[in-house]
Amino acid sequence: SLIVLFILPQVIGAYLSEVADLVGFYIVMALGLNVVVGFAGLLDLGYVAFFAIGAYTMAVLTTPELPLVRSVLPQMSFWMALPIAVLVALIAGVLLGVPVLKTRGDYLAIITLGFGEIIRLLVLSDALKPVLGGAQGITGVARPQLGALRLDSPQEMYYLILISILIAWFVTSRLKKSRLGRAWMAVREDEDVAAAMSINLVGYKLAAFATGATLAGLSGALFGSKLGSMVPASFNVLVSINVLAVLIVGGMGSLPGVIVGALALIGLPELLREFNEFRWWVYGVVLIVMMLYKPEGLWPETTHVRELREADAPPVSEDESDTPQPA
Repeated sequence: SLIVLFILPQVIGAYLSEVADLVGFYIVMALGLNVVVGFAGLLDLGYVAFFAIGAYTMAVLTTPELPLVRSVLPQMSFWMALPIAVLVALIAGVLLGVPVLKTRGDYLAIITLGFGEIIRLLVLSDALKPVLGGAQGITGVARPQLGALRLDSPQEMYYLILISILIAWFVTSRLKKSRLGRAWMAVREDEDVAAAMSINLVGYKLAAFATGATLAGLSGALFGSKLGSMVPASFNVLVSINVLAVLIVGGMGSLPGVIVGALALIGLPELLREFNEFRWWVYGVVLIVMMLYKPEGLWPETTHVRELREADAPPVSEDESDTPQPA
């Protein structure tokens, strides 16, 4: 299957490779959000903030068009800026995690949503225009370069995105099976019981936010480099909603479900782009049908399916529960 993935862009052409690149960005982001929401049960609606932080860090460090920044920092190549962009996103994830550790559910969702809006407004502000480009954005973002080869086409970027997906998949799958992953799932099921079992809620929640933010920053850095320019309109709250929808449709907490959900919700509307706004009808219909007939997702996790079945099971009356069963 890996061989098929590596020869795929040469077979499908430039346009479908462009669609595959977009799906790839969402897969990396969704694998990160899956750690936060699917593993640890922390509802994050401001996830696009980390995506934007990774993208803008890459843009600020590599563009020649910000004189104020260039007077302080030298212009970097893509490979020099990439680890810094990921690190900045990781730090932002920890900084977000610290003030929200004592919140849960709807309150956590509102706080993270506010954080995402703060980042978007900072990027748009005139006060930070010399550093972040303001509403006009930043152009001249560096492209990846391997020796004399500059990765410009969608087919060439595809391979870099595919490697990022494989790294994200490996990291999240290993974390899921580790002691850390089991602790996250305990926190997801019941925080009070997890705390009673001596699970350090502060540390494990921070680890979840940091892991998710790191993968979002990686996706954002690649996204910024591929576009070659940054505009604030690319980082609205709908990006967070779309990533969360990918998880729900694919199957919350399921790694294969992330791939299936991204193909269904990101790839399919792009393939229907020639139908203009009607393609979003397909998007809406898919969401409605899924929530009605397969709420556990297209490729659900076994634990999640069992939870849904137990929730949907009819309650047992006292008379039935007291009735002695025949030997």
